[in-house]
Amino acid sequence: MTSPARQRILDTATRLFYAEGVRAVGIDRIIAEAGVAKATFYHHFPAKDDLVTAYVEDQSQRQRALAGELPDGSGRERVLAMFERMGEFGSLPGYRGCPFINAAAEYPDRSHPVRKAVAAYREWFRDLMLGLLKEARHPTPDTTADILMIVRDGVAVGFDLDDPAVVHASIRETAERVLGPSGE
Repeated sequence: MTSPARQRILDTATRLFYAEGVRAVGIDRIIAEAGVAKATFYHHFPAKDDLVTAYVEDQSQRQRALAGELPDGSGRERVLAMFERMGEFGSLPGYRGCPFINAAAEYPDRSHPVRKAVAAYREWFRDLMLGLLKEARHPTPDTTADILMIVRDGVAVGFDLDDPAVVHASIRETAERVLGPSGE
């Protein structure tokens, strides 16, 4: 069970890291805004990188929970539902990019624990797509899962760089084109 102080630190860091960037937010600010003592912070997170890793892992758990709430349906329908949810999230006023892409941009060393946490999320997402594609009896599930990963990244970045309404409006058609004709 997570202690209330640890959760407050993580919640505060999540809000600040997402809004302002990981490197832009210092430990002292997180400690102050979370209302914890320095000793409490360092008890739970010996270094800032430990907190950032926990942040990425927490974001991954949240994504997994959302995927668990996908509506019943065929694998194809569930892939489309996943991308539609991305569209809903990306259209929100507070959207500031993908937390995984943002964290990876601030930690270029692929062997760093933060990047490993990002890689674990990406592997999970690709595996989720692969499983849904196999369930849908897609003719090229491996290649299509790779393409959907690229589309996912493009959608995440597109919402931050382009007109969110245009990106949102094109998500379903993009995913349908990648999936190809429905075999139903």
